[in-house]
Amino acid sequence: MLAHGAAAGYVIREPERSITVKFEDENEVLAVVRASMGRRILGLVSLGFLGVLLIYVAFANPPSIGWQFFLILVGGASLWCTQVMRKSTSSWVELTPKELRDGDGTVIARIEDIQTMDRGFFAFKPSNGFLLKTNVVQSRVWRPGLWWRMGRRIGIGGMTPGSQTKYMSEILSALINMRDPHH
Repeated sequence: MLAHGAAAGYVIREPERSITVKFEDENEVLAVVRASMGRRILGLVSLGFLGVLLIYVAFANPPSIGWQFFLILVGGASLWCTQVMRKSTSSWVELTPKELRDGDGTVIARIEDIQTMDRGFFAFKPSNGFLLKTNVVQSRVWRPGLWWRMGRRIGIGGMTPGSQTKYMSEILSALINMRDPHH
């Protein structure tokens, strides 16, 4: 419907529309985010090298016993983080019409529980990712390089390609808007 505007010419006005989308399969995967192989290799090699280097320095040129213990502890923690990251980045994140979940079936968040999504430049979010805020407090989970959850906040991304996380965030945004059009 067109209405005539005094100074601006014509203004387009459309009556409010409501779009209802029904999914045949509630478990249909709408988007998938996987760790990029190049970033995964670079991250794992860097973290593993740091751990080996710290332990090597602790034994090859031993400083005082306190510093030696510290180097061994931090080197061991680095190697442990390398193993945790290796396992977590071998998985993926799936978006379905009902939930956001890990490849092993762990439910990250239900779509109905998501309040807001932040993809902004200055958001406290993983690299190439986005941040979600839910209305339900959940347990802390950390899958380095892929996703994390602390209370009501969830970060998706890290070692993931920006194209995959952007696509997932767009689909997720559409699902949130379909649920609550005035959001």
